[in-house]
Amino acid sequence: MATDEKILNASVQNDIFDWNAFENETAIYGKSKAEISDDYVKTLCNIKAGEVLEGTVAALDKREVLVNVGYKSEASISASEFRYNPDLKIGDKVEVFVENTEDRMGQIILSHKKARQLKSWDRVTEAMEQGEIVKGFIKCRTKGGMIVDVFGIEAFLPGSQIDVKPIRDYDAFVETTMDFKIVKINQEFHNVVVSHKALIEAELESQKMEIISKLEKGQIIEGVVKNITSYGVFIDLGGVDGLIHITDLSWGRVNHPEEIVHLDEKIQVVILDFDESKKRIALGLKQLSKHPWEELDHEIKVGDHVKGKVVVMADYGAFIEIAPGVEGLIHVSEMSWSQHLRSAQDFLKVGDEVEAVVLTIDIENHKMSLGLKQLTEDPWKDIDTKYAVGTTHTATVRNFTNFGVFVEITEGIDGLVHISDLSWTKKIKHPSEFTQLGATMEVVVLEIDKENRRLSLGHKQLEENPWDTYETIYKIDTIHQGKVMATAERGGAFIEMSEGCEAFCPARGLQKEDGTTLTVGDTADFKVIEFNKSSKKLTVSHSKVFDDKKVNEEQKVEKATKKAVQQVNIATEKTTLGDISELAELKAKLEKGN
Repeated sequence: MATDEKILNASVQNDIFDWNAFENETAIYGKSKAEISDDYVKTLCNIKAGEVLEGTVAALDKREVLVNVGYKSEASISASEFRYNPDLKIGDKVEVFVENTEDRMGQIILSHKKARQLKSWDRVTEAMEQGEIVKGFIKCRTKGGMIVDVFGIEAFLPGSQIDVKPIRDYDAFVETTMDFKIVKINQEFHNVVVSHKALIEAELESQKMEIISKLEKGQIIEGVVKNITSYGVFIDLGGVDGLIHITDLSWGRVNHPEEIVHLDEKIQVVILDFDESKKRIALGLKQLSKHPWEELDHEIKVGDHVKGKVVVMADYGAFIEIAPGVEGLIHVSEMSWSQHLRSAQDFLKVGDEVEAVVLTIDIENHKMSLGLKQLTEDPWKDIDTKYAVGTTHTATVRNFTNFGVFVEITEGIDGLVHISDLSWTKKIKHPSEFTQLGATMEVVVLEIDKENRRLSLGHKQLEENPWDTYETIYKIDTIHQGKVMATAERGGAFIEMSEGCEAFCPARGLQKEDGTTLTVGDTADFKVIEFNKSSKKLTVSHSKVFDDKKVNEEQKVEKATKKAVQQVNIATEKTTLGDISELAELKAKLEKGN
């Protein structure tokens, strides 16, 4: 270096320039004091407040960074303004904003943050247009994502754009520096959206294509549990995701995938199917083991007793798991000997440990039917002795039909009381008129059909047949008092007779002597016009009572009239004959006189 340059540099660094010390040198270099002074001034930077300059990092530590902008002293800037760039080192060029040329200590005041902000929007726009990868410092967490410092601008990083994998701990990213791609800018509202996920998606896409191209059905590979949903588990296969549907997790029933796997767990899976165009991969876990039905003890046969747990309930039955993946159905009809079917929930609930009898088994089709009632003795086995014909029992009304009442004598023993066997005397249109559901009823066993499990029962048979007595009372043309109880649908009315028997009166038989008609509640005399013991039919008529009286009176009048006429005729006949006899005598006398 030339001597004059050394002198000038020394004067700049020490801020001291001794002209007398160089008086003799001027002659040597051929420069005057004025020329040397001009050269000295030229070495000084013409720095103004508000300018953006490029400086060089002269030194740095955790608290501050010293930046040289070519002035007579270095400026100190807080290290927090450079935290977006953890790789900053001595010698790096950085932009700074001149806030003031001198402070109270004579030091220049610089700001790196303000310099970045002045040019940030231009740089952000340019970076987005060119697809440039930028560095950003994650300042804090906010609702739905993170706040990132990019070129001094606070940009928003959505939670879904942090990584291709779901993020469970957002706080782990706070105060870290990452690479980002600017995906959206709103100049009006000064909003910037960045994405880290976008940087790795392109690379992952190529990895996916490579991985999928190597896949084969039946291939067993290792993966990591990435996400768990109610319908299945997503597995990371090293850049591409596959799904294990909940039905492919276990041969047994699974209520939720969390019962089988856990997040971040490494597991072996088998490729069931894949679609290269849609990049979908179907995986299986249960397929790594044999189907439980194939390992089922072949000694299990119909009639064996098995134990298991109720895993599913339905109205028609319960599914019992007797081994993982091996289930049998207990139909509701096999839960009780009772013929009165109820819901399966009346007998069992999910989680119950039960013992059952194997009724059928089909290993090939993986089906098994079980029975619960078979654990107890069939009540129909000794029906002939327990419920012999003619015996009387107390039963519970379970159901109605138009033709009768179904009653339960005991669990498993049901019978029918036909509507015609409910009462000897009452005309019953529907059994609900006679009794009600849940009521008790005394019944007599009339007939047993053991093969078809049917009992014919009767209620009226508890009493003697009153029609034997009615036969002697309600003879044709006899008159009895009765009360109109109800009108019949097809005309006429039902009459309650004084002896308790119910009779039917046709519409024409309800007419009274004065021309009016009997109504419900009226009491009157009725004449028996028909009696049928076998069909239990009694027909009466009120109008016949006074009609017969009129007929009798008319008959009496007619008879008396006939008798009077006869008497007159007889008298006339006698007179005529007398006359004839006198004439005959006169004739005879005349003949003698001649």
